[in-house]
Formats: sequence, C-alpha cells, structure tokens
Amino acid sequence: MNSPTQMPINNRKVMNAWCSYDIANSAYNLSIATVLYPVFYDDITKKAFGSEMVQFLGFTIKNTVLYEYAIALGYFIIIFLTLSLSGIADLGGYRKRFMQMFTTIGALSCMGLYAFNGSNIGLGLLLPMLAVLGYAGSLVYYNSFLPLIATPEHQDKISARGFMFGYAGSMLLLIFNLFSIENYQMLGFAGKMEAVKFAFIEVGVWWLLISQIAFHFLREERRKVEINTSILTKGFKEIGNVFRYIRQHGVMYRFLLAFFFFSMGVQTIIIIASLFGSNELGITGSKLILTILIIQVVAILGAALFGQVSARFGNKTSLLWMLSIWIFVCISAYFVKSVLHFYILSFFVGLVMGGIQSQARSTWSKLIPKDSTDTASYFSFYDSTEKLAIVCGMLGFGVIEQITGSMRNSTLLLSSFFVVSLLIIAFTRFKREE
Repeated sequence: MNSPTQMPINNRKVMNAWCSYDIANSAYNLSIATVLYPVFYDDITKKAFGSEMVQFLGFTIKNTVLYEYAIALGYFIIIFLTLSLSGIADLGGYRKRFMQMFTTIGALSCMGLYAFNGSNIGLGLLLPMLAVLGYAGSLVYYNSFLPLIATPEHQDKISARGFMFGYAGSMLLLIFNLFSIENYQMLGFAGKMEAVKFAFIEVGVWWLLISQIAFHFLREERRKVEINTSILTKGFKEIGNVFRYIRQHGVMYRFLLAFFFFSMGVQTIIIIASLFGSNELGITGSKLILTILIIQVVAILGAALFGQVSARFGNKTSLLWMLSIWIFVCISAYFVKSVLHFYILSFFVGLVMGGIQSQARSTWSKLIPKDSTDTASYFSFYDSTEKLAIVCGMLGFGVIEQITGSMRNSTLLLSSFFVVSLLIIAFTRFKREE
C-alpha cells in the first residue's frame, strides 16, 4: 500500500499528469527559442542600433553572435548548476521543488521579454539566458520522475507520450500566436511587434498554468536534511557516487557516450534547420514556418511509431533504425536543391526527431539501477551530456561553415556524429546491469 507521500506506480492519472509538463515547457522551446524571439531580437536590435552591429559592455559585436553567446552561457551555467543541485534533490526529496523553481524562473523570464525594446540589450540577453536555465533545469527533475512513475516495460510508451503531448500542445499555441500576429489589428494590437511581445507573455502564462497539473500529481518522499554549508558537499558526494557507478557499468557509460554523439547531431539540426533553409535555399517567411509545423506534426507520429518499434524489437533496434535515417538525412541535406526536397527532408527530420528523443530518455531510465533513489543525479548526467553536446555540435558546425563558406559541408560533419553513435550502440548489449 502506498503512503500518502508515495506516488502509485503505473497509475494512468499520474503518468498523464507527468506527460502534461511536456505541453507546458515545450511552448517555450518552440514559440520563443525556435520561432519568435530570434527573429524579434534580430529585427528590434537592428532598429535600435541602426545595423546588425551592436554595442555591449564597450564592445562592438554582431547582434546574432552576441545572442548565441548568451544562450551558450546559459547552457554552460545549467550544466554546473544541476550537477550541484541534483545530489541535494536526491538526498532530501527536492525533485519537485527544484522543478517548480526552474519552471518559475523560465516562465517569468518569458513574460519579462515584453519589456525588451532593442536598446536595453542587456535585458534582451539576460532574460533568454534565464529562460534557458528554467527550461533546461526543469527538464532534469521532470525526467528524473520517469523511473518513479512507471516500471521499465511502460517507460518507452510514457516517454513517447510525453514528447507527443509536447509537440502537439506547443504547436497549437504557436499557431494561435502566429494567427494573433498576422491579425494584430483585429485583436487590438498597435502593430505586429506588439503582438509578438504579447505572445511572450502568453507563453510564460501557459508554462506556469499547465505545469500545475504535473505539480499536483507528482509526489516524492521528503527526507529531513539539515540545511547548512555541508549540504553542497553532500550533494557533490552523491553525484560522485553516481558517476563512479556509471564508469563501472559499461552499458551506461557507452550509452551516455553514444547519446553525446547523436545529440550533437540531433540538437544542432533542430537549431539550424530553419537557418539552412533560409541561407542555402532562400526559403523565408511562411514557408519556413510551414517547415517547422511539418517537423512538429511528423514528430508526434515518429514518437508513437518508434515507441511501437521499441516495444516489439527493443530499444537497441529502434535506436539503430533511427540513427540510420539520421545519417541519410545529413548526407541528403548536402545535395538538396529545391523547396520540395527540403520539405521531404523535413518530414524525415520530424519522424526521427520525436522518436530518438523519447527513446533516448526511456533507454536511460531503464539503465538506472532498480529502486535507486538517485534518479535526479542520474538524469543530471544525462541532461548535462545533451547540453554539452549542443555546445560542441554548434561549435563544430560553425567552424566548418566558416572555413568552407557553406552549411552543406557542415551537414557531412553531423553525419559522422551519427555514424560514431551507431557503431557504439551496435556493439553494446542493452540490459540493466545490477
């Protein structure tokens, strides 16, 4: 019998409530980080400074480069922040508290973007960086609940359902935001920029309100820990124990290494897909938005499809199939010439984007030792690996593009990441090592 503080495992309401958090925070990732804010930031800073070159802390620097540095810094900070806090979360049962804390930081930062007018560029950099902290930080503790709410045989399906919820919910909010922006006069806005700024508030409110569903149902056993200067030391010690366990158990270590390589490819493609279409094929405006919507819709199908593949053939087979498709996507991107070909490629990106993200999360969850109380620490390593992969992938992509002058050459580099990952997984036996 479950205690009042213990969640029932494999409970439909609890699992659906957990999945609903993907609806809450995916709205930030799609509406703000991917579609609305980068374009808004670029336009409004150009108007404020008269060109793409802006003044910041006494330096003259390109506006988009400055923005990329701010986002990269946010990811660097969250790696160290979650590694230091996750041990404490496991020791005292603070997963939900930390998840709430990061959610609040992220949502309020989104709403605060309404005050950015281009000239106050410090605010326009600080708030997106804090939003990244909120988004990435909350995901660590959100993911750490997966092995607590479902047994291994259900985790693939539940992980896929979470991503499906997130893709569908965030797409609906984006469509509403785009409708509001295009019909700003009908809705009483002074201009498109005003409608875009109001969309930032909508995303923040959406994130805060929908997350309450998960917060209502998710529970954990609280353990009394003395709050003093030694708690950080205990937290790092807990992380150290988890790291030693990962190093000693080859399947976990090899999967994390494979995850690092294919995340460099996956996350870089997600970030640069629209830029590739714009710079290499001249696709802009509504066609780019259509591309993003294609990816979102197909990602829902991909998460469901590869959830079924995994249930029938196992996680290893599912991952190998998806990595093969990713290699095909990267090599095909080098040769793509037309808008139609780009749409077809976007279909395949969406198909494996939803699948590989959900399968990676559930595979890692299955590898965590049975009945472990250190789920936040394990997922801290998992999420930190992904964030580090984003930084490395973007750096490699940018260096190749700068040297060769073409994004097409950079896609060949990305294909090599998937090849390395495929080889690691092909020679790894996926079973939980007790």
